Amino acid sequence: MRVTYMARPEDVEHKWYVVDATNKTLGRLATTVASLLKGKHKPIYTPHVDVGDFVIVINADKVVLTGKKKQQKKYYRHSGYAGGLKQISYEKLMAEKPERAVYLAVKGMLPRNRLGMKMLKKLRVYKGAQHPHEAQQPVVWVKEG
Repeated sequence: MRVTYMARPEDVEHKWYVVDATNKTLGRLATTVASLLKGKHKPIYTPHVDVGDFVIVINADKVVLTGKKKQQKKYYRHSGYAGGLKQISYEKLMAEKPERAVYLAVKGMLPRNRLGMKMLKKLRVYKGAQHPHEAQQPVVWVKEG
């Protein structure tokens, strides 16, 4: 009789990966990063356990969008008060905080629960090519898909 393997939190080893966003499409980059954060690239993937790895995204300011999305895409947030809807265009967001665009794209692809928030805390996004995580000895993630 076979038994389905379920990973336990104490058995999981979290690695660090660096993903370069240079000339990558925003959505495709976000799916790759979300998959790494969830741990779907590992054979011990278990949906209810955080088996994912830490991900460092560099060059967030060099991410691209296809078509007219650069001019038309908008990000919305609401303060919770009447008339409190705020919006910002993609172009303005990339000029001010390019890390935020990548962060929000990945956040939208993770589960909306406590486990998803725990996964999101393992994401680090940086505008340039430098990051302060050399002590963790991150490995460059080269597999696309």
